[in-house]
Amino acid sequence: MNLFLLRHGLAVEPTIPGFKLDRDRPLTSAGRKKIRGLATLFRRLEISFDLLLASPYARAHQTAVIIAEGLGAQKALEISTHLTPGASPKPLLEALNRRGSHLADVLLVGHEPDLSRLISVLVTGKTGLALEMKKGGLCRLEIAKLHYGRCAMLQWLIAPKLWS
Repeated sequence: MNLFLLRHGLAVEPTIPGFKLDRDRPLTSAGRKKIRGLATLFRRLEISFDLLLASPYARAHQTAVIIAEGLGAQKALEISTHLTPGASPKPLLEALNRRGSHLADVLLVGHEPDLSRLISVLVTGKTGLALEMKKGGLCRLEIAKLHYGRCAMLQWLIAPKLWS
């Protein structure tokens, strides 16, 4: 399995009036533009997804929708409470495993520091790997058998400035 982890794009700052709840903060116009650039890059590289899972928070959901629309993969997009900020990664991994081995390419759209911790656990078996995904940052892990713990090889971790 190729597991892609994408941090949501640039979002409205929490201090902007009109968004009382953190979960409601949407992408900015610059954030939408950068994520559209990423969708274009996926198309050029012929990267597609069997499944796109997104956090229910507005900025992550909007990020996933832009990618799904850009790839014509709207039917593969689902919201997952397992990607809500602060959620334990174990239920997420269990849910992915229950779907079976037919998933070759999966995209998870979520938040920091959760995505970095998940990468750390899957690559090293521990949560302490020092890395931070920038907004719109993307990681690709190669996994033979998905489980909580060391099971992945880091293929790449790239900053959004490469496609914006």
